[in-house]
Amino acid sequence: MSQILGIDAGNTMIKAVLFDLSGRVLSVAECAGETHQPQEGYAERPVEDIWRGVSNAVSRCLQQAGTRGSEVIAVGAAGHGNGLYALDRQQRPLFGIQSIDHRASATVQALESSGAAQQIYALSLQKPWPAATPVLISWIRQHQPERWAQIGHLLCAKDVIAHFLCGNVSADYSDAAGAGLIDYRQRSYSRELLALYGIEEALALLPPLRESCEVTGVVSARAAQLTGLPAGIPVVAGMFDVVASAVGSGVVNCGEASIVAGTWSINQVVVDKPDYLRPVFMNSIIERDRYMAIEASATSAANLDWFLREFDDGRAGQGAARSSDSVAQVRPDAQLPLYHPYLYSGRKAEPAKAGFYGLGGWHTRADMLFALFEGVTFAHRAHIDRLRAAGITLNQATLSGGATRSSVWPQMFADVLGMPIRVATCHETGALGAALCAGVGVGQWPNLAAAVQQAVTLAPEALQPRAARFAFHDTRYRLFKKLELAMSDIWRTAS
Repeated sequence: MSQILGIDAGNTMIKAVLFDLSGRVLSVAECAGETHQPQEGYAERPVEDIWRGVSNAVSRCLQQAGTRGSEVIAVGAAGHGNGLYALDRQQRPLFGIQSIDHRASATVQALESSGAAQQIYALSLQKPWPAATPVLISWIRQHQPERWAQIGHLLCAKDVIAHFLCGNVSADYSDAAGAGLIDYRQRSYSRELLALYGIEEALALLPPLRESCEVTGVVSARAAQLTGLPAGIPVVAGMFDVVASAVGSGVVNCGEASIVAGTWSINQVVVDKPDYLRPVFMNSIIERDRYMAIEASATSAANLDWFLREFDDGRAGQGAARSSDSVAQVRPDAQLPLYHPYLYSGRKAEPAKAGFYGLGGWHTRADMLFALFEGVTFAHRAHIDRLRAAGITLNQATLSGGATRSSVWPQMFADVLGMPIRVATCHETGALGAALCAGVGVGQWPNLAAAVQQAVTLAPEALQPRAARFAFHDTRYRLFKKLELAMSDIWRTAS
């Protein structure tokens, strides 16, 4: 039986998932990563940690499936977008910076003050923000010249995986576009775009661009020994993880929308051309003729991971499922606390902070969890409001990510957003999207639309918004936004 392997490298976890050609999960293995924070605002992960995580997760995934890997016909990887991973000229690891890093806030402010940010958006359809790849490249070049002098290759997270597996350095269009490295006039890198960041010389350090489903190499003998995969099977270039999650939840055609509630709040719609009434935060590419309009920030389910880690005896895993019973018992009440989900700052370069508001001595842990669930969902609504303000039609969406493991959170999304929500039945949508890329790459399907038709299943019924709950949340959302405005000066002063 033919099988395809998808690897998904987020900021906190690396997963290896083995699928059959119907999209059924055969086995899953994951390896937690560690974020190093040498200074406030820094979030780093060594390249070697990704290598170890992939080796560990893939070998255990194959063992659990009871296969020697001989049935695996191709491998695809997805990884968190932006951030920055570097190899030296001999392709040895140098450093890794994650997409929750915030060291380059001043670089973004300088780009905005000089007017370069507007010129950058005109070319890349990307607003500069602290962990954007070219912003970090600029910061490294300016503040760490010794590091800069050592760099031979600049990669995104999933490119590190492809290089580890096959030894070739490559990038794909979805990740490069989401990272703000693509000049949309040419659908390629451009010296003019990089010059706006002051990093023209980085052009020689960026990897060759491939289509997401394009084979970039084969599993090397060394990678085979470390992972248990057979040497010689194809490895595709892979995909930006938010786009992969959309594909893995069946969202590939124009007008379809995907919400990913994971570390990041991802809200995205497939469009035929990126032509909007006003700018959106980020754009990416999905195959050759479609684009992804994206509004996103690090304001989603990672807030729950933090809460449970700090206040639930450090227990990890299945947080959304474990918390759902408590949240379900909370009765809607205007006196419930509110929560700003800005643990990793707000959207773009805004210096926001997380916080509970309106806490009283009578409030319980369950009340705080309800506020956290709701606050995260409010952050998603803010992004969706911006997509709609840009003229993008969005009447229904498919939800994926950690929130789908909850028995109550998907319905809260429908109630807060005021629109039907479909739920992907596969919880590993990022890995599935990567695996479907691999299947297309080896000719199993002619394109992603055909792959999705065969291998993606959604819950049979969409969750419908409840009018009374929408009114309740809508009132609280407006207070949430007023609080945000009131706190903005304080956040700016304290940053």
